[in-house]
Amino acid sequence: MTKEFAKLAEENGFEALVLTIDYTMPGLRRYILRNEFVLPPYAKYVLLERYHESNMLPTFVNLSDLDADWSYVRWLITVTKLPIVIKGVLTAEDAIAAADAGASAILVSNHGGRQLDSTPSTIEALPEVIKAVGHRVEVYMDGGIRDGTDVYKALALGARMVFIGRPVIWGLVHDGSEGVKNILKILQEELDNAMCLTGCSVISDLDQDRVVHESNYAKL
Repeated sequence: MTKEFAKLAEENGFEALVLTIDYTMPGLRRYILRNEFVLPPYAKYVLLERYHESNMLPTFVNLSDLDADWSYVRWLITVTKLPIVIKGVLTAEDAIAAADAGASAILVSNHGGRQLDSTPSTIEALPEVIKAVGHRVEVYMDGGIRDGTDVYKALALGARMVFIGRPVIWGLVHDGSEGVKNILKILQEELDNAMCLTGCSVISDLDQDRVVHESNYAKL
């Protein structure tokens, strides 16, 4: 993220800047190598084409900075009016550092598990982050949201909201914008159903006591 990009976001009505911290370089995605996947020649990166036209491509392709630290977040806050969301946090240590640097919100994310396959799931990491900074900043979560009960669990464990990835893409491929609307409608209906069946009439009724973890049970 640069000062120019931040200004461009403000001018185009964006309401926040999301800074990804878990993608300094691509992960070793063996399944892509095994399947010999390459991007089809007819598929195009529309945004990159626009950056070619605007002479901003060099800035775009060099967005990953291996030398960046939390002082970069503090600097970014001084050059934009938009709130900063830090994406890719999985530990209390990083959550506290992000909050101390001035972040307005934290997105608990492991990049879909595609960066490093040994990372904890986001639903496992969420309680630790909530305990560390939930009283200071808003905490969001993504990863593995496939139905309304997944939304339920994340909200119950303290997430302010969840981000949805693949289901939205499935809906988009199936039926365009109407497909996306249908996916969101299904998730809403499933969430409403789960809340009703667990005695919750409003979101604020959800709490961590309503989520059962495997650690609650003895193992033989």
